[in-house]
Amino acid sequence: MTGSAIVDAAGSGTGTAKEISARAVLVALAMGGFAIGTTEFASMALLPNFARDLGVSEAQAADAISAYALGVVAGAPLLAVAGARMRKRMLLIWLMVAFAIFNTLSAIAPTFGLFALSRFFSGLPHGAYFGVAAIVAASVVPRNKRASAVARIFVGLTIATTIGVPAASWLSAFIGWRAGYVIVGILALATAVAVMLKAPRTPADPAANPLRELSALKNRQVLLTLATGAIGFGGFFAVYTYIASTVETTLGASDNAVAIMLAVAGIGMTIFNLLMGALADKSLNRTAYVAFGGGTIVLALFPVAVDTGLWTMGLVVLFMGMLGGVSTVMQARLMNVAGDAQQLAASLHHAAFNLANALGPFLAARAIAAGHDFPVSGYVGAALSALGFLMYAITLWDARRSGIE
Repeated sequence: MTGSAIVDAAGSGTGTAKEISARAVLVALAMGGFAIGTTEFASMALLPNFARDLGVSEAQAADAISAYALGVVAGAPLLAVAGARMRKRMLLIWLMVAFAIFNTLSAIAPTFGLFALSRFFSGLPHGAYFGVAAIVAASVVPRNKRASAVARIFVGLTIATTIGVPAASWLSAFIGWRAGYVIVGILALATAVAVMLKAPRTPADPAANPLRELSALKNRQVLLTLATGAIGFGGFFAVYTYIASTVETTLGASDNAVAIMLAVAGIGMTIFNLLMGALADKSLNRTAYVAFGGGTIVLALFPVAVDTGLWTMGLVVLFMGMLGGVSTVMQARLMNVAGDAQQLAASLHHAAFNLANALGPFLAARAIAAGHDFPVSGYVGAALSALGFLMYAITLWDARRSGIE
C-alpha cells in the first residue's frame, strides 16, 4: 500500500451506511486518544499527590512525567516497526491492552521507582497508537477528507484536557490519586473493545516489513516535517506548561482560576484542531502557514495580555489553540510524503511532538531562570512558532527542488 493509495475502498462511497460506519470507527479511535490524553495531562495535575504518597519531592516526582515522555519517544518507532506485518486493527487492540495494563500497574506501584518504571512502559504505546489510528482513520474516508478524519482522532486527546483531566483530578481528591490511573486503564480496555467491534477488518499488507518502514528514516521530507513539528509546536508547550504558574504567581488568582484557564486551553485546542483539519482538506500548506503564523502572533501577545488581567489572558490562551492544530496538519503531510513507510512516519510524528513538549518548557525555563517572570514564556513560544513557520517554508522549498511538489 503506497501513500497515494492509502484510502481504503470502504471510504470511497458516500452512502449513509458507509458514513455511519466511518463515524463509528472514528469515535472508537478517538476513545483511545481520550484515554492517552487523560493519563498524559492528569499526571501533571496529580504530581503533588503521588509525590507526597510515595515519599519524594515534587521535583523528583517530575521524573515520572519525563519517564512517560521518554517511553513515547522510544516506543513510537520500535512498536511501529515491530508491528509492520500485523493487521492494523489487531495492532491497535494490543496497543490499548498494553496501555491498560501499564496504567493499572502505575496505580498499584508501591514505590516511586516502580511507579516511574510503569510510567515509562505506559508511554510506549502512545505514539504507535496515534500513528496507526491516523492511518486507519484516513482509510475509511475519501482522500480529500483525510485531515478532518485525523483531526477527529486528536479531538479525543484535546477533550481529555477539558474533561478527562479535571474529572480524574476531582475523583482523586475523594478516593486517592491512584484512581486516576485506574480510570485510564478502564478507558483503554473500553477502547480495545470498541476498536475490535468497529475498526475495519482490512488484511495486513503482504508487502509490509520492518525494512520498508525504516525507509522513512532516509526520506528527507519525512525528517524535515518531523523537525518542523518538534520545533514549531514547542511554542505551544512553552506557554501551556506555565499557565498555572502565571495565574497563581503573576496574577495572584485562585486554584479555581487555574482550572478554568486550563479548560479554556482545552476548548481552544478542540475548536482549532477541528477547524485546522477542515482547512487542511482544502489547502494543507496554507493551513500550516496560518497555524504557525497565527500562533506566533498570539503567543507574542501573551505577556501583554497577562498585564491586562485574567480575561485577556484567557482570550490569548483560547486562540493559542490555533498552534495546537498544527499536529493534525503535520500528520496529514506525513501521509503525503512517507510513501510506503506510513506506519513508522505517522508514529514518529508523536515522538516529535513529545520532543516539542520537552523543548518548549526547557527553553522557557531558561528564560525564567534568567530572572524574567512567567509570562516571558510567550516570547519563547512565539520564537519557536516562528521557527516552525521558517522550517515549513524550507520543507516546501526542498520538496519543490526535489520535484516532489
